[in-house]
Amino acid sequence: MSDLDRNYASPFGRAAGHIDAATVDAGLRSYMLSIYNYMAIGLAITGLAALGVYKFAVTSDMAEAFRSATGQAFRVAEGQFLTSFGHMMFASPLKWVFILAPLAMVFAISFGINRLKPATAQLMFWAFAALMGISLSSIFLVYTHTSIVRVFFITAATFGALSLYGYTTKRDMSGMGSFLIMGLFGIIIASVVNIFLGSSMLQFIVSVVGVLVFAGLTAWDTQRLKNEYIYGYASEGGEVAERAAITGALSLYLNFINLFTLLLQLLGQRD
Repeated sequence: MSDLDRNYASPFGRAAGHIDAATVDAGLRSYMLSIYNYMAIGLAITGLAALGVYKFAVTSDMAEAFRSATGQAFRVAEGQFLTSFGHMMFASPLKWVFILAPLAMVFAISFGINRLKPATAQLMFWAFAALMGISLSSIFLVYTHTSIVRVFFITAATFGALSLYGYTTKRDMSGMGSFLIMGLFGIIIASVVNIFLGSSMLQFIVSVVGVLVFAGLTAWDTQRLKNEYIYGYASEGGEVAERAAITGALSLYLNFINLFTLLLQLLGQRD
């Protein structure tokens, strides 16, 4: 569920008029900081939601596990069993609601952003981040907690370096966009096919290629967001720039989450 469709609409502004360069630079810094702040808060909400669901979903009390709706104890790790809540979240058809809900929220935010007030768009972004956390909570059942933390920091360092490169490089990366989006759709198709094939080799290839694609998208998106502000939002300001910051945060957030889950598949230690 991590490979969500990132090809959503972004509200492009008009070409900037004659504005003092210092004003543009100050506005750009404020705009990018707003994007990173939204993204960081979204990641924090995702992490707390994932951890919270996991904590309520498992128990070391076998008697409590047997009191689940099925009357059976589902062992998930040494001395750890699913609670009734855990069975509902991870072993019942309801799990598909939480798996698909983040995708629905992405489309709702992307295609409705121009009609939303910034405050409403923010709330929808926070709700999306929480749903993503619920969807990702199962990683705590699959991977050791130590490896999850380790891969998170590896992802954070990688993302930070790539985003910094995209922001500071003088190289025009606009030509990479179409190639990276094509790569993204290729990853999605291969992942769907592998649901039926169950090939570990194909999964490995998808993970490796996916890391490269989302690494490129992180740098490309950062440069795109910077250029969109300079050539559009600098002359717009107000709600237009605020909504653009939220969609920008969403794009970088999705890059981070996908990079994290793919690296976890490659580097994570399974329970």
